[in-house]
Amino acid sequence: MNYINPLGEEKISKLLIKFSVPAIVGMMINALYNVVDRIFIGNSPELGTDGIAGITIGFPIMIIFLAMGVLFGVGGATNFSMNLGRKNYEEAENTLGNTFVMLISTGFLLMAIVQINLKPILLLFGASEAILPYSMEYMRIISLGAPFHIVSIGMNHLIRADGNPKLAMYTMFLGAGTNIILDPVFIYGFRMGMKGAALATIISQLLSFLWVVSYFIGKQSRNKLKPKYMKLKFNLVSKITVLGLPGFLLQLASSLLNATLNKSLFIYGGDIAVSGMGVINSIQTLLIMPIIGLNQGVQPIVSFNYGAQKYDRVKEAIKLAIKAATIVVTFGFLITRLFPVQLISLFNRDLDLIKFGRSAIFAWFLCFPVVGFQIIAANFFQAIGRPKSSMFLTLTRQLILLIPAIIIFPKLWGLEGLLYAAPFADFFSFLLTATFFYLSIKKL
Repeated sequence: MNYINPLGEEKISKLLIKFSVPAIVGMMINALYNVVDRIFIGNSPELGTDGIAGITIGFPIMIIFLAMGVLFGVGGATNFSMNLGRKNYEEAENTLGNTFVMLISTGFLLMAIVQINLKPILLLFGASEAILPYSMEYMRIISLGAPFHIVSIGMNHLIRADGNPKLAMYTMFLGAGTNIILDPVFIYGFRMGMKGAALATIISQLLSFLWVVSYFIGKQSRNKLKPKYMKLKFNLVSKITVLGLPGFLLQLASSLLNATLNKSLFIYGGDIAVSGMGVINSIQTLLIMPIIGLNQGVQPIVSFNYGAQKYDRVKEAIKLAIKAATIVVTFGFLITRLFPVQLISLFNRDLDLIKFGRSAIFAWFLCFPVVGFQIIAANFFQAIGRPKSSMFLTLTRQLILLIPAIIIFPKLWGLEGLLYAAPFADFFSFLLTATFFYLSIKKL
């Protein structure tokens, strides 16, 4: 099994395009899962803004599912890539088997927890009496798909690390494509409302699950999913978990952030503010996903070359990724400035929603051009096996700065203060990450 891995030899710009473009397309497609649900539900006369608020309240639960996929998927892929770089092929396949077992067992555990405690969880996350039935109906079905969702997210990272970024992209196409086709059929055609949107989502997650598993037991994969490597090893499990922690904690912080935000929005602006922020969250997801994809594309390049001690290639890859990320977020920033009403109207044309959404978009995205650098530079530390630094920098924006600002600012300046919490957190987390990154690159 002595093949030459292109990660250590091919031109960096070519590699970054080869690995990032499929990941970016994949992440954009993946983002469409929730965005499309919100668009179809928001435009349904029976559901409208209440339906959007129902999904928005349940969204922190879905982020927790994603977080578990990221924890073991990114952690597994990073360890897998480093071992391939060191030509330690048996350890790479061991990582693959252990990652799969952790993903699927976590999926079933979370499914059970949510099914048993759904109502108290949704009330804790800020569901009002009007919104609770919509959230319950949607999340009751969504949580059944947790094992499929978590495995497909996690194993997709390993398909990319196995040297097949295009196939990783097709996983996303398959899932989101199915969801986009089934959503209008179930919501409008069969008049199934919230149930229909949820059912379309879990069917598409099941197809993605079958796809990723068949890849690792079929002929296309370089490294195979074998029963003998599925016996959990404590040292391997802890290594995978530690390497995946920064990405996991970012998602977990995102879940906590969404829950805190929804509660504050309901207190200071009512259900229409919850719906409006659900729309803004969807827009932000679409604008951030290219950066997450870029990050996923650069991670195996940095990890492999760091493991192979090719530090010039590490520097070149990370600097190129930061340039690309900054261009993407600046473009996104301009779109929010030029077309705020058009963006909100995609989801629903309610006049109160458009009025709130217009001012909210302006405030929320004020410092958006620095976000690309912050995400890529913070995750650089994870790719070189320094998860603690990555974890701290990754959590600075969402946990250390943004959540306290969401709690404190509206007490001082009302609903408007709440909306300006985001640019405050963006700017100061950027300054901190820039300092860490500069010092680390100098030492490399």
